[in-house]
Order: sequence, then structure tokens, then C-alpha cells
Amino acid sequence: MSQYRIERLGQEIRQKIGALIVEGRIKDNRVNPFLSITKAEVSKDLSYADIYVSDIRGKNIEKGVEGLQSAAGFIQSQLNRTMHIRKTPRLRFHADISIGEGFKMVKKLEELVQAETSDKVSND
Repeated sequence: MSQYRIERLGQEIRQKIGALIVEGRIKDNRVNPFLSITKAEVSKDLSYADIYVSDIRGKNIEKGVEGLQSAAGFIQSQLNRTMHIRKTPRLRFHADISIGEGFKMVKKLEELVQAETSDKVSND
């Protein structure tokens, strides 16, 4: 299968899992609507897909990942029903902390700008 097709398959998996989360179809208390699927990387042989998850609140991402991993069989069966592929990849969920780290960096930059602005005001 071409790399382009594999990437498109990853995008479709990401969208469909995101929809299952938003619609509340995953009945695990650890899976909340604040979880976001940031990336889905499908292996070349389609045997597995690494799914990266973040929490837009930056809280309890590990619990959310555990909830999704425990519901992986259900999620995979839903993907199998809605996608037209011969073999649905086995799903492996991982915490994606890059969004939370990005928010922290932006906050630090804002603090630096405020400190610099207050220094200029006090010097004038």
C-alpha cells in the first residue's frame, strides 16, 4: 500500500475515533469529551496503529489513555464496521503531551513579555 494511502487511512482512523469520543459512544468513565486524537500512525503492513491522545485541559491524560486502551476492542470493531478495509489495525494508544507543553511554553513567553513590559514602564 502506498505511503499516501497509509497516511489517509491514519487520518480517517483519527477522525472516526474522535467522533466516537465526542458522541459519547465509549462508555468508560476515564474517556471524556476533552480528549483529542492528535495523530494516528498506521504501520506499513496495517497490523497496528499508534494513536496519540491529548486532553485539552491538560489533566489526567494517562487515565484517558487507559480508558481508550481498555475500550480498544470496541473501538476497533466500530472502525471495522464503518471502514472499507480488509484488515483493521490493532490500536495502541499513547499520551501526547506536546499540546500541554506548547501551552506551558506560550504561558512562559507571555510572562516574559509582561515582565519586559513592566521593566520598560518602571525605567521610564
